[in-house]
Amino acid sequence: MFRRILAALGGLTLLAAPALAQVHPFPAGFQTREIATNGVSLHVRTGGTGPAILLLHGYGETGDMWGALAEDLARDHTVIVPDLRGIGLSSIPERGYEKMVQAEDMAGLLDALNVRSAEVVAHDIGNMVAFALAARHPQRVTKLVLMDAPVPGVGPWEEILKNPLLWHFRFGGPDMERLVAGRERIYLDRFWNEFSANPARFTEASRAHYAALYARPGAMRAGFAQFAAFDQDAIDNRAFLANGRLTMPVLAVGGEKSFGTAMAGVIQAGATNVTGAVIPDAGHWLMEEQPAATVAAIRGFLDSRP
Repeated sequence: MFRRILAALGGLTLLAAPALAQVHPFPAGFQTREIATNGVSLHVRTGGTGPAILLLHGYGETGDMWGALAEDLARDHTVIVPDLRGIGLSSIPERGYEKMVQAEDMAGLLDALNVRSAEVVAHDIGNMVAFALAARHPQRVTKLVLMDAPVPGVGPWEEILKNPLLWHFRFGGPDMERLVAGRERIYLDRFWNEFSANPARFTEASRAHYAALYARPGAMRAGFAQFAAFDQDAIDNRAFLANGRLTMPVLAVGGEKSFGTAMAGVIQAGATNVTGAVIPDAGHWLMEEQPAATVAAIRGFLDSRP
């Protein structure tokens, strides 16, 4: 789906097992906790030892998406995996879905864990939170991985918004909440199917798992609020870019059947030190469609010299 978008632009507890135990489990020894910060309670998984790394999920999933990557990274990193505010098992506040606000959620989370700086890996809406964190607290983000989604206000954002394939960016409000109430799985299947190179790779177990979490009271409202905040996110990011781009090393990862090589071009509008990577035979859902190749690309970048 994202490939068509870019073509239209001219080429541009205790054990942290998943909440319903139906996606790739986190390694034994990971712990879960609820951390209060910035007016929200974040559901967080932590494990491993070594330099800190923060993993930020996107829409249609939760921190549970990172189980396979966490298993690899925990060998030599302290891995930190929150659910974003309003998603998964984190609390669902009425407001605060602007990505600059959520960046402060992450800064407060790192403070609570006594972490001064971290590498950050993100996907989808997690990209937007990660970009805001790096913009507001550049000294705290040593390396950044952004996976298969644009960032509001960065690069060809206004052209992306015009594409009818991204109808969900403007879908929200009380009537929309009533329309999807009890039909969360139908709504989410649209994304899992249309954004996949092969929808069968987003398994039935994973779909049931995430649909149940998004059916929690208030969860769909919070999801719509993530998208409704994009206009303010674009204003905030443009204000940041008026004074320069991110300077830490950035890996921009695209799925071959989604953003592909264009992902790096989009992110170069917001960062000066960008490396591109493409995951073969994958759409948007990189960790579900091609987990081994995605983990290898991330690991290679993190292990490289700055």
